[in-house]
Amino acid sequence: MTSPIKSEPFVINIGPQHPSTHGVFRMKVTVDGEQVVDAEMVIGYLHRSMEKLAEERTYTQNIPFTDRTDYLSSMSNNLGYCLAVEKLAGIDVPERGQAIRVIMAELQRIASHFMALGAFTNDTGAWQTPVMWCLREREKVLDLFEMTSGARLTCNYMRIGGVAFDIPKDFEPATRKLIKTLPGFIDELEGLLSGNEIFLARTKNVAVIPPDLAVNASLAGPMLRGSGIAWDLRKADPYCGYEKYDFAIPIGYQGDSYDRFIVRVEELRQSVKIIEQALDGLPGGPHSTQVPLALRPPKGEAYARVEGPRGELGYYVVSDEGPSPYRFHIRPPSLINLSVLKEMTVGGSVADAIVALGSVDIVVGEIDR
Repeated sequence: MTSPIKSEPFVINIGPQHPSTHGVFRMKVTVDGEQVVDAEMVIGYLHRSMEKLAEERTYTQNIPFTDRTDYLSSMSNNLGYCLAVEKLAGIDVPERGQAIRVIMAELQRIASHFMALGAFTNDTGAWQTPVMWCLREREKVLDLFEMTSGARLTCNYMRIGGVAFDIPKDFEPATRKLIKTLPGFIDELEGLLSGNEIFLARTKNVAVIPPDLAVNASLAGPMLRGSGIAWDLRKADPYCGYEKYDFAIPIGYQGDSYDRFIVRVEELRQSVKIIEQALDGLPGGPHSTQVPLALRPPKGEAYARVEGPRGELGYYVVSDEGPSPYRFHIRPPSLINLSVLKEMTVGGSVADAIVALGSVDIVVGEIDR
């Protein structure tokens, strides 16, 4: 008579240098055989103290810092910070500047989601086709950023009071050409993966987040909407005139990794829809309000938030009437969304833990700051 095989817990370090960690991030996984029984995230490898450094620089000089938090979504980070300073200083942005901001923010969402979707398919063990397709389409968005701001990744384009430059004459036809072709590509990408039995097996019912856990953990973005909660700041707390645009809030119904994938795919379609409306109604006039070089907002505090590609991205700024913020703090969606990593991974396999992490779509630059 053979006795049952006994095993003992074993700790596996995934990261900080690992293809599946999406940056210098470490996940300590305790396994019993192949099953995960505990998981712990270890962060801090990329900490640069930018929130403290911001207290020594002027309000305008801090804009490039925001580029380097979520470096896959610099336009959204620029926008959130500028909105906070404008709220603090009582600065109004011209209608043209607001429309340009919306266009850039939605283009940035498209670029960011393409990177998220491509990397996620790699995490599921998919072949190279989806990620290369996504990177190809993302490059077309970065071409538009380079045309307008001179940079592709860290654009430093938004300014307190509007945007740094008006869009060039070639921007609108190039953007219309892109958004005309994107829906067909999005359909093709979804069809390639949503009917693939291996992709479905790796994502369906994996890393499930129930709606009550999603709300109690303050999740945001596709992480929250993937669990069936139709919450989007562009609808719930509009900024930059988002209340004028017609678009839907995609949600999932199972709260699993597949639903988070589908929500991001559908958000691509909604971003295309918003950009088209913004271009059609693009007003004339100035692109920015004149703001003093050494801006000194009145004493007080302000918090502004935007619906970034990863969720609620917030900036808290305190003024003591000096040329630099007295206090500067960022609410990073990646860090908040990672708080449920243990609940997502315990009970699954090590391979499922990689899929779970990939479905969160983290950027370590905003986690560590």
